[in-house]
Amino acid sequence: VQLQASGGGLVQAGGSLRLFCAASGRTFINTVMGWFRQTPGKEREFVSAIARGGSNEYYGDSVKGRFTISVDNAKNTVYLKMNSLKPEDTAVYYCAARIGDGYTPRVDDYPFWGQGTQVTVSS
Repeated sequence: VQLQASGGGLVQAGGSLRLFCAASGRTFINTVMGWFRQTPGKEREFVSAIARGGSNEYYGDSVKGRFTISVDNAKNTVYLKMNSLKPEDTAVYYCAARIGDGYTPRVDDYPFWGQGTQVTVSS
């Protein structure tokens, strides 16, 4: 599975951005797609995940109520709509995938990763 993330940029606090993650190669319906983020000197943090085969969505506590994850199976693309952005949301955002139906927020459980896309929120 190859993943290509895009959609990052610079936005003012309170603004919105939508990230895209396009999957190619051998994609499976029983796949969990996730978003993580990382700032310099910190560990990669779970942001959100969704099972391609179902409607269950999962969010990290810091983004609940502000971010929404969705998937378009026909396009093999996962989206992350980010609203009410805060300066502390500034990070490199990565999309990731794992084969299987089980949700997990653990970085090590995702074997497939895309390159990061930078999100910068100015105050």
